[in-house]
Amino acid sequence: MNVQTVRVELGARAYEVRIGPGLLARTGAEIAPLLKRPRVAVITDETVAALHLEALRDGLGNVAMTALALPAGEATKGWPQFTRAVEWLLAERIERSDVVVALGGGVIGDLAGFAAAVLRRGVRFVQIPTTLLAQVDSSVGGKTGINSVHGKNLIGAFHQPSLVLADIDLLSTLPARGLLAGYGEVVKYGLLGDAGFFEWLEAHGPALAKGGLAARAEAVRRSVAMKAAIVARDETEEGERALLNLGHTFGHALESATGYSARLLHGEGVAIGCALAFELSQRLGLCSQEAPSRVRAHLRAMGMKVDLADIAGDLPGVEALLGLMAQDKKVQAGQLRFILARGIGQAFVTSDVPADALRGLLADALAAR
Repeated sequence: MNVQTVRVELGARAYEVRIGPGLLARTGAEIAPLLKRPRVAVITDETVAALHLEALRDGLGNVAMTALALPAGEATKGWPQFTRAVEWLLAERIERSDVVVALGGGVIGDLAGFAAAVLRRGVRFVQIPTTLLAQVDSSVGGKTGINSVHGKNLIGAFHQPSLVLADIDLLSTLPARGLLAGYGEVVKYGLLGDAGFFEWLEAHGPALAKGGLAARAEAVRRSVAMKAAIVARDETEEGERALLNLGHTFGHALESATGYSARLLHGEGVAIGCALAFELSQRLGLCSQEAPSRVRAHLRAMGMKVDLADIAGDLPGVEALLGLMAQDKKVQAGQLRFILARGIGQAFVTSDVPADALRGLLADALAAR
């Protein structure tokens, strides 16, 4: 299987996303054109370090590596571990001409990218995403940041990577739940703007879940290509890029409600959020009843979380969930923006959502638990 390249066209800050097997083993050759001196600083987490850090060291060849392994999990994506990472980079004397490598999933990519953004007012960084979610979404586009007690991803910066190496082989080390959580972001791309891709996923999703490398590579390539095109047109989310948040307004609120814990992984929240967004769209008369049913049917067929009933433990009531949604980054002038759909592949951004419809949707979803 050949390595495929998707280019993110951002003028002088353009970069490549390389997708395929065996990339970790030749990281040194891939990264060499970026290096002023043969040395990199790697930020990873303890789980990923145990699986892949020595392989990265081998793959770097003559490039010296220093590494920091942070605790695994969403709770790491906050001020304490972020401060630890920045102070470590300074103690390692990382210079502006050096390269920071983020080896891990979305948490590590976001945190390490933000650390690189603020270190000495900006250091280059390379993403080596190790999860499906990170390969198709969070490693591409330059959104970096950490969570606050007030909500998810509220502190951060736009800081584009210099290179992304998406090694498909690394996905084979993921637990089944982690892979499926990442699939929530894959489905999102078909739902927001490519009905043909959603049809492809209905046909090939099971092969992807069972370990098919070709299916995984194609899903990553198509997802990244769609995101790259949107980011090139709207880097800082002034308009079209907001479509990439389909499912996230609901999902982020549910993640906050469950304490960013293992009760609900990010991609699981996105999948539930997509189902809710399509249900809300149907209730508002924007799309047919078939659309939300088809979304739910595919998610169910893949063995994913689909409803609030699939989340273990207690959830807060309607008003508390609405309060969490009001902290979303997409709020403008106090108005919450939603990504709704006129059908599969036909998402759009709106602030015109009647409060009663939203309350009714959440009340029914909670009552069904």
